[in-house]
Amino acid sequence: MPITTRPGVSGSLLVVLALLSAAAPFAVDMYLPAFTDLADDLGTSATNVQLTLTAFLVGLAAGQLFIGPLSDRFGRRRPLVLATAITVIVTVICALAPTIWLLIAMRFVQGLTASSGLVIGRAVGADRTEGAATAKIFTLFSAIGGIAPVVAPLLGGVLVSAGWRAEFWALSGIFLLMFLGALAVVPESLPPGERHTAGFGATVRGIRQIASDRGYLGYIFAFALGFAGMMAYISASPFVVEDVLGMSNRVYTLIFASNAAGMVVAGVVISRLVGRFGPGPILRIGQAVILVAALALLGLLIAGASAALVLPVLFVMVASTPTVMGTASALAIDRARHAAGTASALMGSLQFTLGAVVSPLVGLGGSGTGVPMAVVIVVCACLGMIARRWAVTASAAVRPQLDPADV
Repeated sequence: MPITTRPGVSGSLLVVLALLSAAAPFAVDMYLPAFTDLADDLGTSATNVQLTLTAFLVGLAAGQLFIGPLSDRFGRRRPLVLATAITVIVTVICALAPTIWLLIAMRFVQGLTASSGLVIGRAVGADRTEGAATAKIFTLFSAIGGIAPVVAPLLGGVLVSAGWRAEFWALSGIFLLMFLGALAVVPESLPPGERHTAGFGATVRGIRQIASDRGYLGYIFAFALGFAGMMAYISASPFVVEDVLGMSNRVYTLIFASNAAGMVVAGVVISRLVGRFGPGPILRIGQAVILVAALALLGLLIAGASAALVLPVLFVMVASTPTVMGTASALAIDRARHAAGTASALMGSLQFTLGAVVSPLVGLGGSGTGVPMAVVIVVCACLGMIARRWAVTASAAVRPQLDPADV
């Protein structure tokens, strides 16, 4: 493996980049326990309250496609600091919003600006590392980003007694930490000579050139399908654990927390192993483990097996997710380092799009069965393996470079 010439990521920078990757997922799920309180306080319908979540997700997906190319043109630090500062202000407005329509509008803006943490955080990591080092930190990002949707509702449940506005005040604090961390710790990682100085048309051409690389596309689909499988678990697990397995809400919370802890431990372990074996073999093994576990889970649920058999399999499957997401995202970025911000943006947008698509599918069979959840995860795992194989077959292909006129 070649010796890296990049400066690497310090411990403090790693912490801040991890916070940047987790803040937006917190904003998705933390206030979910307060939906009823929010509807009552603002005198609105459940449908309008749901629009606050939809608006944020739309902003999150669109914002990455805008901020990623912007960071390739103007550098990482200035767009990140400006966007995170706006996020803090907008979140405070959310906490003070007197009407549901103002809240919906501010949630959309919040999604736009909060996406900067996801897309620029990955780009900074890619700028300062290469090879196995990139895979290491991306695996940690995936572990932390994966547990955020798990931990956020638990924290929201603690705060719900103080009202829905308390949820947004807490989010304001999280985004303030994100802003201060970006301001104090995150350096400018993209030198002026490596920036893309051409206009919008050149940006569009750059996106097309990146998307024409089969290797990049294969790996981002492997990454996004891994996330989609995780979203299927998050969406359906309350019904599976409580309605199907007959566990209490308190036990479900403990199970959720233990699975989240498993993701963190697996992320740390894999970040060490990837330096020895490389991201490719780790990705292949991780996908195989998830598929086997998902097939076993499907069989157990069809057979009506007990919690003692189902829960360990569920733990293995969930804990293996950072293995796939971290290595696949690192391999994808490695094929598009000439435009890491744009590459990160496309990856993140696909991630949340697929996550939004699969979440409703797990409820097709009703709350009394966990089979749809297992089926969705099996399908995501199979498609992810196909995407990885597609990427591997393109590994010998010439990587597309930006036209000189676009730089």
